Amino acid sequence: MAELASSTSIVDRMVRAARLDVQLYEEVEADINATNQALLVVVIVALATGIGQAVSASMDATATRGVVGPIVGGLLNALVGWAVWSYVIYYVGTRFMGGTATYGELLRTLGFAQTPNILHIFNFIPVLGGLLSLIAFVWFIVAGFIAARQALDVDNAKTLVFAVVGLVVALIFGAGVYVGRLL
Repeated sequence: MAELASSTSIVDRMVRAARLDVQLYEEVEADINATNQALLVVVIVALATGIGQAVSASMDATATRGVVGPIVGGLLNALVGWAVWSYVIYYVGTRFMGGTATYGELLRTLGFAQTPNILHIFNFIPVLGGLLSLIAFVWFIVAGFIAARQALDVDNAKTLVFAVVGLVVALIFGAGVYVGRLL
């Protein structure tokens, strides 16, 4: 029983998600109790990203932005982005690609797929931070692909179609939020 408890800990699941463990995505898809863990993963990643950005901004002598606002804004953006991205992939995957999943299954798998983005905490390190961010982004895309494929039980070709559609919608949403901040 202790082994079961340790295999479902959030840290263990995040490590397995980062390792692109297909069985992890199957496990969290089926575990309705993993929704809160997926939410926590999104929050942890958003806070890590916010901390990396805050440290980077504090190193800039001309920076005038505070720390709390960007972190809270980033957290809200991450949560809404996760919900929207999950819904778009759910909708396209089940309506047009023959996938079988619930919205909750996509929330859980795609929440854990965000694990690699924890590397954004190192954004403040010159050159290395940018390189790690690029690696995290590519890693996250691969994890999201696996997460969506496993949740929807479809092949790679169909997964690619709705993953691209979901990513485009998420980028449009993100651009809209960015433009909204400028206004």
